[in-house]
Amino acid sequence: MTEPSVSYRYFVELAYSGAPFCGWQIQDNAVTIQGTLEEAFSRILRETIALTGAGRTDTGVHAKKYVAHFDTSQFFNEQDCLALCKKINSYLRESIVVRKIYQVSNDLHARFSAVSRTYQYVISLEKNPFIVDFSYELHRNLDVNRMNEACKILHKYTDFSCFSKAHTQTKTNLCTIQKAIWKREKNGLIFTIQANRFLRNMVRSIVGTMIEVGQHKISLDDFRKIIESKNRCEAGLSVPAKGLFLADVSY
Repeated sequence: MTEPSVSYRYFVELAYSGAPFCGWQIQDNAVTIQGTLEEAFSRILRETIALTGAGRTDTGVHAKKYVAHFDTSQFFNEQDCLALCKKINSYLRESIVVRKIYQVSNDLHARFSAVSRTYQYVISLEKNPFIVDFSYELHRNLDVNRMNEACKILHKYTDFSCFSKAHTQTKTNLCTIQKAIWKREKNGLIFTIQANRFLRNMVRSIVGTMIEVGQHKISLDDFRKIIESKNRCEAGLSVPAKGLFLADVSY
């Protein structure tokens, strides 16, 4: 009788610029982060490696911290993981960096074991060629205090259908917002939002709607009614992907 093969699971922590990629998820005839990483790991480890990510990031979206896992019959100790990390980075294009590789228990899952994810959206209030690919340039006065009042309203709801891309395969549009805040930085604004899960296009449509709040185009009561409508057509336009970052994934 053939003995069952031993399998080890490893987490990969990485960061990337989404500008050159058609999102995380592997696609035919498109350059993706998942596809690029799987090619690198498979070539270095000399076996077919499939990576499972913490979630899907769309075309042009960046990640300061992204987590994926892979399974292999090969065992790597801490020093082996450090060496593998260096080999993978030497193979990867400059827009992706692997920060850490480490063994985890086989029941830990990069997507399903995550308890929260944190996104940030960057708005530049001036023309700046050095951050043009990593921010949304917006030359308008925004009432940040009012936008933060809208953030407080988010905490009172769990159904965010109004901010979800239509016709997705998700079974539920319920999310628990754990943190939402706007902060004024030098020559710009940063929106930080943390939740147990996010819907497709959710952060970008929330930001687009909050910009209308900040411009006094809609009231806080309007913002509340938009959420209660559960209708994507009632919310604001989605802001460009290039200003969005996956900032953290917690387990």
